[in-house]
Amino acid sequence: MHKKSFRFWPRELPRELVYPQTSFDKNLSVSALRYPDRCFIDFYGRGLSYGEAERIATRLAAFLQREGVERGDRIVLYMQNCPQFMLAFQAILRAGGVVVPVNPMNMAPELAYIIENSGAELAFVGEELLERAAGPLAGLRKIVSIRYGDSAPAEADFTLPELLRAPPRKVLPSNAMRWAQAVSAAGDFEAPEIGTQDMAALVYSSGTTGAPKGCVHTHSSMTATAIAGALWQRVSAEAVHLTVAPLFHVTGVQLGMNRCIWAGATIVLMQRWDVKLAALLAEQRRVTHWNGVPLLVAELLADPDASRRDLSSIRMFSGGGAAMPAAVAAQVKERFGVDFVEGYGLTETMAQTHENPPDRAKRQCLGIPTFGVEAIIVDPSSMTILPPGETGEILVRGPGLFQGYWKNEDATRAAFAEVDGRTWFRTGDLGRTDEDGYFFFADRLKRMINAGGYKVWPAEVENLMFSHPAIQECCIVAAPDERRGEIVKAIIAPKAGVAPTEDLAREIIEWCRQNMSAYKVPRQISFVEALPRGGTGKVDWRRLQEKEFVN
Repeated sequence: MHKKSFRFWPRELPRELVYPQTSFDKNLSVSALRYPDRCFIDFYGRGLSYGEAERIATRLAAFLQREGVERGDRIVLYMQNCPQFMLAFQAILRAGGVVVPVNPMNMAPELAYIIENSGAELAFVGEELLERAAGPLAGLRKIVSIRYGDSAPAEADFTLPELLRAPPRKVLPSNAMRWAQAVSAAGDFEAPEIGTQDMAALVYSSGTTGAPKGCVHTHSSMTATAIAGALWQRVSAEAVHLTVAPLFHVTGVQLGMNRCIWAGATIVLMQRWDVKLAALLAEQRRVTHWNGVPLLVAELLADPDASRRDLSSIRMFSGGGAAMPAAVAAQVKERFGVDFVEGYGLTETMAQTHENPPDRAKRQCLGIPTFGVEAIIVDPSSMTILPPGETGEILVRGPGLFQGYWKNEDATRAAFAEVDGRTWFRTGDLGRTDEDGYFFFADRLKRMINAGGYKVWPAEVENLMFSHPAIQECCIVAAPDERRGEIVKAIIAPKAGVAPTEDLAREIIEWCRQNMSAYKVPRQISFVEALPRGGTGKVDWRRLQEKEFVN
């Protein structure tokens, strides 16, 4: 922790936390005792109380025991956002198992790798994915098939998402059974002894530099960031949290689910992002908290129908993954009367390590290290600690840090470094601190563009270009150049009604020349209807970058 940042620490919060020495699944039980009739999940208008969720999770845990699940066994969750995901997650922990969340966008070969690498023999799977992933799923001992519509209302005053209206699949694979059958399976539950250092989740990284790596998290690391996130962003039993972030990702599972369970808050859950429906649900349910990536916030602000909704109940807008453009942050402040609170974290840290103090937030800023977290900026070559203002690699240590990469000792060793006699995790992200101890993101260490000897951080250029009135989305990549090696290229999705012409490209380049250093100005511009996104809603810049250097 940068001691200077203590000056900006939220006044109502302690600087250190004493964490409960219980397994994470106990949080649902405690909230069910405290608030049995409180709505736990609101899924498009159909509610599930904490008391009922506790009963279902216990029955599912008994089912898993009957299926032979023992302490430490890995179980796959391969589905989109739905109440069944949340309940299965809690049941797996309760039975002593390990949750393996998988991106539902993954195709059969990607799923096959995770199943084989994790050693999972059971899975909870969305019905729409059974056919796509039939091959790898066939090798599992048991599949529980999930129909999202089973948790949705029979009717609503708006159009439900298509998958929620789909009829049940008539025929299931021979090794599959329906969710209702699993919940109703007979058998008593005998709670195993689970310690805080027991493995709780195996979360796979994106695998952009090779095969995906499984990050080993314990009940302790999961507890740390869930409680820290709830306290920092003032999530209480009275809170109503709009959860749109995918639950397979640590951001969605920790900030959109687990911190709410610890606090006893209500979760307004969406199967997937829909800007108009998100605004409607936020208005109807009087949502108080929303965590989302900047692009989705920008879409919310730009949509005419969404802009007419009464969202005055929102008192906390937060997110991370990419810097919030200054122009969009200003709109959030004007529209909702609150600052967009940015934070920073990784799969390896089980979500956030840094957050902006809600009442003292800085824009386009990662914030300050939170409870028990220490962070430094080092020269990535020499591991020398750098002073404020100088850009280097961000290194962290803290209670949410993973135990290492599953079955990959080489990658685990490479991920840590010794600095001043202590072990730190190398984030692979470049950043700097200011004189107040706030951290600022520069870019991924491996994303830097070397433009004629000048270092260009794409995120910085993107944030600047976002202010141009014709640009809806923008991604900066390196393009090959015979003379310079690399040049800066902008891939742009124009705003609705804006024609992607050569004249517009020239006008944007001239605008860039007037608003940023010459070496940062894109020398090439291409237009697309929309930028590709990964399962978390972030722009998939790697896909765009790879295309530039294909022979």
